[in-house]
Amino acid sequence: MMEQEYVLDEEIDVEKSAKKRKMKEVKEIKEVKEEKPKAVSVMDLPGIGPATAEKLADAGYDTILSIAVSSPGEMVEIAGVSEAVARKMIQMARSSMEMGFESGDQLLKRREKVIRLSTGSTEIDKLLAGGLESGAITECFGQYGSSKTQVAHQLCVNLQKYFPGAVAVYIDTENTFRPERIKDMAIGAGLDTTDVLQHIKVARAYNSDHQMLLAEKVEDLIKQGNDVKLVIVDSLTAHFRAEFVGRGTLADRQQKINKHMHTLSRLADLSNAIVYVTNQVMSKPDQFFGDPTEAIGGHIVGHNSTFRIYLRKGKKGTRVAKLIDSPNLPDGEATFIVTEEGIKDV
Repeated sequence: MMEQEYVLDEEIDVEKSAKKRKMKEVKEIKEVKEEKPKAVSVMDLPGIGPATAEKLADAGYDTILSIAVSSPGEMVEIAGVSEAVARKMIQMARSSMEMGFESGDQLLKRREKVIRLSTGSTEIDKLLAGGLESGAITECFGQYGSSKTQVAHQLCVNLQKYFPGAVAVYIDTENTFRPERIKDMAIGAGLDTTDVLQHIKVARAYNSDHQMLLAEKVEDLIKQGNDVKLVIVDSLTAHFRAEFVGRGTLADRQQKINKHMHTLSRLADLSNAIVYVTNQVMSKPDQFFGDPTEAIGGHIVGHNSTFRIYLRKGKKGTRVAKLIDSPNLPDGEATFIVTEEGIKDV
């Protein structure tokens, strides 16, 4: 009888020990799942010392996120490291940021942070589901006099109307920015002209390299405490078109435009900013039917632009905005007019 009780007690002890082991294993698995890789600074990444970190910072790559969204080629060129080290740096940065797949409902929740800026015309706003969207590049192309620059000026004014205190950055490549026009539009919107002008940072780009550098320097403005909500490039392709002449330079031109567009796209995404670019056009002589007008920059600009709007002159002094490309909106047209006070509905 005693022997049976002893065996029973031994079985109970074994069972308790097994339960304890199982609970311990579950706890360890849970701790492993909850444990997140940490990289508190750029210096924590493999292959980055003080000198390399300084090089990256000078080029604007001073955060984990900026390195995570870069390419190995960029890291090799800027930091002077090997491709293998560059890949390790980027992989570590991405692991610490948990960059990967996310569910549709998570993305929808993140999309709630998107802001929209009115153009001044309710018809154009309807076409764009409320206005120009942040986190995206909106390209407007058309012939001279189609009001591309007028829309750019109006957006600078409307930014203060709907987002007081926000900053607009205007990269001017064709000497088209006019503070006097901003004053007229600000008066028409009932805003303080001095306040509106103070919240616009204008820089004149004298060549394509200068233009690309200015786009990269926008991040510095943000780090200095400026609430940059709008970035305008007027126009996108003017310098590239003038500097790269002939078919022999086409590949180099497209490569530089592609890099420039990626900088703008990254800026829009990371800062939740609205990016508006104007573009020149050319005429296709081999097109016999329809409008022969085509935007400069080819597929590179077309694929990198989230929304594409074609502006043209209409009847009796009106302008027509045609949405020709969008990831979620149907094609359509809107008619507007440019007055002394700004852009209005017909």
